[in-house]
Amino acid sequence: MISDVLKPAVTRIISPVARFLLRIGLTPNSVTAIGALGVVVSAIYFFPRGNFFVGTLVITFFMLSDLFDGAMARISSRGASKWGGFLDSTVDRISDSSILFAVSIYLIEKNDDLSIIYLVAIVTGMLIPYIRAKAESMSIQCSGGIAERTERAIIVLVGTGFHGLGVSYSLAISAWLLAILGIITTCQRLLIVKRAI
Repeated sequence: MISDVLKPAVTRIISPVARFLLRIGLTPNSVTAIGALGVVVSAIYFFPRGNFFVGTLVITFFMLSDLFDGAMARISSRGASKWGGFLDSTVDRISDSSILFAVSIYLIEKNDDLSIIYLVAIVTGMLIPYIRAKAESMSIQCSGGIAERTERAIIVLVGTGFHGLGVSYSLAISAWLLAILGIITTCQRLLIVKRAI
């Protein structure tokens, strides 16, 4: 939802940077891999140690690479590739899960039952793109839902960032939002497929 609204404006802003990255020899796939590796390493390093604010800033920086790889693919002479699309989708799942997994480790070590809610968010975070991929393999468009990847990423990073600043209940609020909106989005996509069949 958010990405659809902001995409035209964001594309205009990032296109010059994408062209620069191509000129210095980077490829869309290399940017995808660097961004994903940065997210995973940062999440696993910072969050289990309780360094939520710095961790959120570093992770946000690496997650922005996801904006550039698509723009680079569209601008480059080779254009977008099936492998690039597949790679991007796969590492997105790894990146998103690593953030939630790292927060869960922190909560489990604190014996906080909130870790269960984060595990629910991990499961729905995997189900939502799976349903879309499976539907598209059946020639059914299934990209709707109240909380797509951009919304879920914003929710979790706002929660971790504010927790790092000492704001009480920010992790709990973001966890419950992720879980509830994830379940709703999963159901919405299931209904989209059911109606199309």
